[in-house]
Amino acid sequence: MSTAQRFITRGGFLLILGLVLSACGGGGNGPSISTISASGLAYARTATITANGSGLADPTLFMTVEGLPCENVTRSNGATDSQVQFSCLVRGVGEMSPRIRMSDGKELGRVSLNVPLPRVSFAIRRDGSTGNVLVEIDPRQAPLTAANFMAYVEAGFYRDTLIHRVLRGQIAQGGGYTSGPTPKAPIFPPIALESNNGLKNLRGTIAMARTAQPNSAQAQYYFNLRDNPEFDRISDEQPGYAVFGTVIEGQDVLDAVGQVATTAADPILQNLPVNNVVVTSVLQVR
Repeated sequence: MSTAQRFITRGGFLLILGLVLSACGGGGNGPSISTISASGLAYARTATITANGSGLADPTLFMTVEGLPCENVTRSNGATDSQVQFSCLVRGVGEMSPRIRMSDGKELGRVSLNVPLPRVSFAIRRDGSTGNVLVEIDPRQAPLTAANFMAYVEAGFYRDTLIHRVLRGQIAQGGGYTSGPTPKAPIFPPIALESNNGLKNLRGTIAMARTAQPNSAQAQYYFNLRDNPEFDRISDEQPGYAVFGTVIEGQDVLDAVGQVATTAADPILQNLPVNNVVVTSVLQVR
Protein backbone atom coordinates (compact mmCIF):
# COMPACT_ATOMS: atom_id res chain seq x y z
CA MET A 1 0.00 0.00 0.00
CA SER A 2 1.22 3.50 -0.75
CA THR A 3 -0.05 7.05 -0.72
CA ALA A 4 1.16 10.25 -2.34
CA GLN A 5 3.87 12.22 -0.59
CA ARG A 6 3.17 15.72 0.71
CA PHE A 7 5.69 18.09 2.25
CA ILE A 8 4.88 21.13 4.38
CA THR A 9 6.78 23.19 6.90
CA ARG A 10 5.68 24.52 10.26
CA GLY A 11 7.82 26.60 12.56
CA GLY A 12 10.83 26.04 10.31
CA PHE A 13 10.72 22.25 10.65
CA LEU A 14 9.72 19.69 8.09
CA LEU A 15 6.51 17.71 8.38
CA ILE A 16 6.15 14.73 6.04
CA LEU A 17 2.70 13.32 5.51
CA GLY A 18 1.22 10.29 3.77
CA LEU A 19 4.50 8.56 2.95
CA VAL A 20 5.04 5.14 1.46
CA LEU A 21 4.42 2.15 3.72
CA SER A 22 6.06 -1.22 3.31
CA ALA A 23 3.31 -3.18 5.01
CA CYS A 24 -0.32 -2.67 5.89
CA GLY A 25 -1.06 -4.62 8.98
CA GLY A 26 -1.08 -7.87 10.82
CA GLY A 27 -4.13 -9.32 9.16
CA GLY A 28 -7.39 -10.46 10.75
CA ASN A 29 -8.38 -8.36 13.70
CA GLY A 30 -4.82 -7.46 14.62
CA PRO A 31 -3.27 -4.00 14.37
CA SER A 32 -2.89 -2.46 10.93
CA ILE A 33 -1.36 0.78 9.64
CA SER A 34 -2.67 2.89 6.78
CA THR A 35 -0.36 5.93 6.96
CA ILE A 36 2.73 7.10 8.81
CA SER A 37 3.75 10.75 9.14
CA ALA A 38 6.72 12.55 10.70
CA SER A 39 6.93 16.00 12.27
CA GLY A 40 9.73 17.98 13.89
CA LEU A 41 12.25 16.20 11.67
CA ALA A 42 15.54 18.01 12.29
CA TYR A 43 19.06 17.28 13.46
CA ALA A 44 19.43 17.39 17.25
CA ARG A 45 15.66 17.73 17.69
CA THR A 46 12.99 15.29 18.84
CA ALA A 47 10.99 13.91 15.93
CA THR A 48 7.44 12.60 16.31
CA ILE A 49 6.33 9.62 14.22
CA THR A 50 2.56 9.18 13.96
CA ALA A 51 0.94 5.99 12.68
CA ASN A 52 -2.75 5.86 11.72
CA GLY A 53 -4.79 2.74 11.21
CA SER A 54 -6.68 0.35 13.47
CA GLY A 55 -5.91 -1.69 16.55
CA LEU A 56 -3.09 0.69 17.45
CA ALA A 57 -3.94 0.91 21.15
CA ASP A 58 -2.13 -2.42 21.48
CA PRO A 59 0.43 -1.66 24.22
CA THR A 60 3.00 -4.06 22.79
CA LEU A 61 3.60 -2.07 19.59
CA PHE A 62 7.07 -0.54 19.39
CA MET A 63 9.30 1.37 16.98
CA THR A 64 12.80 0.75 15.70
CA VAL A 65 14.84 3.15 13.56
CA GLU A 66 17.31 2.22 10.84
CA GLY A 67 19.78 4.41 8.99
CA LEU A 68 20.54 7.28 11.37
CA PRO A 69 20.91 7.27 15.14
CA CYS A 70 17.63 8.29 16.77
CA GLU A 71 18.01 8.12 20.53
CA ASN A 72 15.52 7.59 23.36
CA VAL A 73 12.76 6.01 21.32
CA THR A 74 9.59 6.55 23.36
CA ARG A 75 5.99 5.58 22.82
CA SER A 76 3.72 8.48 23.68
CA ASN A 77 0.86 8.13 26.13
CA GLY A 78 -2.69 8.26 24.88
CA ALA A 79 -2.62 5.84 21.96
CA THR A 80 -6.07 5.15 20.49
CA ASP A 81 -7.41 2.41 18.30
CA SER A 82 -6.77 4.60 15.26
CA GLN A 83 -3.48 6.34 16.14
CA VAL A 84 -0.20 5.77 17.97
CA GLN A 85 2.80 8.08 18.26
CA PHE A 86 6.50 7.55 18.95
CA SER A 87 9.30 10.05 19.42
CA CYS A 88 13.09 9.97 19.27
CA LEU A 89 16.03 12.38 19.30
CA VAL A 90 17.62 12.66 15.84
CA ARG A 91 21.42 12.45 15.95
CA GLY A 92 22.40 12.50 12.28
CA VAL A 93 21.54 13.78 8.80
CA GLY A 94 20.51 11.83 5.73
CA GLU A 95 18.24 8.81 5.34
CA MET A 96 16.44 7.24 8.27
CA SER A 97 13.67 4.67 8.39
CA PRO A 98 11.36 4.37 11.41
CA ARG A 99 9.56 1.00 11.55
CA ILE A 100 6.48 0.15 13.62
CA ARG A 101 6.51 -3.44 14.86
CA MET A 102 4.38 -5.91 16.78
CA SER A 103 5.60 -7.66 19.92
CA ASP A 104 6.89 -10.61 17.87
CA GLY A 105 8.97 -8.25 15.72
CA LYS A 106 6.66 -8.36 12.73
CA GLU A 107 6.74 -5.07 10.84
CA LEU A 108 3.42 -3.28 10.41
CA GLY A 109 4.78 -0.34 8.44
CA ARG A 110 7.81 1.83 7.79
CA VAL A 111 8.58 5.18 6.25
CA SER A 112 11.72 6.53 4.57
CA LEU A 113 12.70 10.02 5.73
CA ASN A 114 15.52 12.41 4.96
CA VAL A 115 16.95 14.60 7.71
CA PRO A 116 18.44 17.76 6.13
CA LEU A 117 21.58 19.57 7.20
CA PRO A 118 20.67 21.82 10.14
CA ARG A 119 20.52 25.58 9.76
CA VAL A 120 20.79 28.28 12.40
CA SER A 121 19.95 31.96 12.21
CA PHE A 122 22.13 34.59 13.92
CA ALA A 123 20.46 37.92 14.74
CA ILE A 124 23.25 40.52 14.98
CA ARG A 125 22.61 44.05 16.25
CA ARG A 126 25.00 46.82 15.27
CA ASP A 127 24.50 50.59 15.47
CA GLY A 128 20.84 50.21 16.41
CA SER A 129 19.84 47.90 13.56
CA THR A 130 19.67 44.11 13.37
CA GLY A 131 20.76 41.89 10.49
CA ASN A 132 20.30 38.15 10.09
CA VAL A 133 22.87 35.57 9.08
CA LEU A 134 21.75 32.08 8.04
CA VAL A 135 24.33 29.33 8.52
CA GLU A 136 24.16 25.70 7.40
CA ILE A 137 25.93 23.32 9.80
CA ASP A 138 27.65 20.16 8.54
CA PRO A 139 27.48 17.24 11.01
CA ARG A 140 28.67 14.84 8.29
CA GLN A 141 32.14 16.41 7.98
CA ALA A 142 32.43 17.77 11.52
CA PRO A 143 30.25 15.55 13.75
CA LEU A 144 31.79 16.44 17.13
CA THR A 145 32.04 20.15 16.37
CA ALA A 146 28.51 20.37 14.96
CA ALA A 147 27.01 18.48 17.90
CA ASN A 148 28.85 20.73 20.36
CA PHE A 149 27.78 23.95 18.64
CA MET A 150 24.16 22.84 18.31
CA ALA A 151 24.11 21.94 22.01
CA TYR A 152 25.10 25.53 22.82
CA VAL A 153 22.42 26.80 20.43
CA GLU A 154 19.78 24.57 22.04
CA ALA A 155 20.82 25.82 25.50
CA GLY A 156 20.34 29.45 24.43
CA PHE A 157 23.96 30.14 25.36
CA TYR A 158 24.62 32.68 22.61
CA ARG A 159 21.72 34.98 23.44
CA ASP A 160 22.98 38.56 23.94
CA THR A 161 26.65 37.68 23.53
CA LEU A 162 29.18 39.93 21.83
CA ILE A 163 31.19 39.74 18.68
CA HIS A 164 34.23 40.48 20.79
CA ARG A 165 37.05 40.19 18.26
CA VAL A 166 37.16 41.66 14.78
CA LEU A 167 40.21 41.53 12.54
CA ARG A 168 39.29 43.97 9.81
CA GLY A 169 38.08 42.15 6.72
CA GLN A 170 39.44 38.84 8.04
CA ILE A 171 37.43 37.33 10.92
CA ALA A 172 34.60 38.15 13.35
CA GLN A 173 34.69 36.11 16.54
CA GLY A 174 32.00 35.61 19.19
CA GLY A 175 30.58 33.32 21.83
CA GLY A 176 32.76 34.26 24.78
CA TYR A 177 31.56 37.56 26.27
CA THR A 178 28.47 39.55 27.21
CA SER A 179 28.25 43.33 27.58
CA GLY A 180 30.86 44.84 29.83
CA PRO A 181 32.72 43.07 28.32
CA THR A 182 32.13 40.21 30.76
CA PRO A 183 33.49 36.71 30.11
CA LYS A 184 30.84 34.02 29.74
CA ALA A 185 31.92 30.61 31.01
CA PRO A 186 31.33 27.65 28.68
CA ILE A 187 28.80 25.08 29.86
CA PHE A 188 30.14 21.99 28.09
CA PRO A 189 33.60 20.36 28.16
CA PRO A 190 36.19 20.93 25.41
CA ILE A 191 35.97 18.84 22.25
CA ALA A 192 38.51 17.07 20.08
CA LEU A 193 39.82 19.10 17.15
CA GLU A 194 38.33 18.18 13.75
CA SER A 195 40.47 20.40 11.53
CA ASN A 196 41.33 17.42 9.29
CA ASN A 197 37.71 17.05 8.13
CA GLY A 198 38.31 18.39 4.62
CA LEU A 199 36.53 21.72 5.23
CA LYS A 200 38.65 24.81 4.64
CA ASN A 201 38.70 28.27 6.20
CA LEU A 202 37.20 29.92 3.15
CA ARG A 203 35.27 33.18 3.00
CA GLY A 204 31.73 32.57 4.22
CA THR A 205 32.48 29.70 6.59
CA ILE A 206 32.17 29.34 10.36
CA ALA A 207 34.82 27.61 12.51
CA MET A 208 35.56 27.01 16.18
CA ALA A 209 38.01 29.20 18.05
CA ARG A 210 40.31 27.57 20.59
CA THR A 211 43.34 28.16 22.77
CA ALA A 212 46.88 27.11 21.88
CA GLN A 213 45.88 23.59 22.88
CA PRO A 214 44.36 21.75 19.89
CA ASN A 215 41.56 19.97 21.80
CA SER A 216 40.29 23.03 23.65
CA ALA A 217 37.36 24.43 21.61
CA GLN A 218 34.19 25.02 23.61
CA ALA A 219 31.74 27.84 22.89
CA GLN A 220 33.64 30.44 20.87
CA TYR A 221 33.34 30.51 17.07
CA TYR A 222 34.48 32.80 14.27
CA PHE A 223 33.31 33.73 10.79
CA ASN A 224 35.82 33.82 7.96
CA LEU A 225 35.37 37.14 6.13
CA ARG A 226 37.99 36.17 3.54
CA ASP A 227 39.88 33.02 2.61
CA ASN A 228 42.18 32.25 5.55
CA PRO A 229 44.33 29.29 4.47
CA GLU A 230 46.72 29.95 7.37
CA PHE A 231 43.97 28.68 9.68
CA ASP A 232 43.75 25.30 7.91
CA ARG A 233 45.45 22.17 9.20
CA ILE A 234 48.98 21.78 7.90
CA SER A 235 50.49 19.20 10.26
CA ASP A 236 50.33 17.95 13.84
CA GLU A 237 52.54 20.91 14.75
CA GLN A 238 50.18 23.30 12.91
CA PRO A 239 46.79 21.68 13.48
CA GLY A 240 44.65 24.63 12.40
CA TYR A 241 41.02 25.29 13.27
CA ALA A 242 37.89 23.24 12.59
CA VAL A 243 35.38 24.58 10.06
CA PHE A 244 31.87 23.20 10.58
CA GLY A 245 29.45 25.26 8.49
CA THR A 246 28.75 27.69 5.66
CA VAL A 247 26.98 31.04 5.47
CA ILE A 248 23.88 30.69 3.27
CA GLU A 249 22.50 34.22 3.66
CA GLY A 250 23.68 37.43 5.27
CA GLN A 251 27.33 37.61 4.27
CA ASP A 252 26.81 41.35 3.78
CA VAL A 253 25.87 41.63 7.46
CA LEU A 254 29.14 39.95 8.43
CA ASP A 255 31.15 42.05 5.99
CA ALA A 256 29.79 45.18 7.67
CA VAL A 257 30.75 43.81 11.08
CA GLY A 258 34.21 43.18 9.68
CA GLN A 259 34.67 46.91 9.07
CA VAL A 260 33.79 48.26 12.54
CA ALA A 261 36.28 50.28 14.56
CA THR A 262 38.04 48.30 17.29
CA THR A 263 40.11 49.04 20.38
CA ALA A 264 42.50 47.22 22.69
CA ALA A 265 40.31 46.92 25.79
CA ASP A 266 42.75 44.82 27.80
CA PRO A 267 45.64 42.37 27.19
CA ILE A 268 43.17 39.69 26.06
CA LEU A 269 40.66 41.76 24.10
CA GLN A 270 42.97 43.45 21.62
CA ASN A 271 40.38 43.84 18.84
CA LEU A 272 37.13 44.62 20.64
CA PRO A 273 34.57 46.66 18.65
CA VAL A 274 34.35 50.19 20.02
CA ASN A 275 30.56 50.00 19.83
CA ASN A 276 28.98 46.75 20.92
CA VAL A 277 28.12 44.25 18.21
CA VAL A 278 25.58 41.98 19.89
CA VAL A 279 24.39 38.54 18.83
CA THR A 280 20.87 38.84 20.22
CA SER A 281 19.95 35.25 19.36
CA VAL A 282 21.11 32.11 17.58
CA LEU A 283 18.20 29.83 16.74
CA GLN A 284 17.89 26.54 14.91
CA VAL A 285 15.52 27.07 11.99
CA ARG A 286 15.91 23.69 10.24
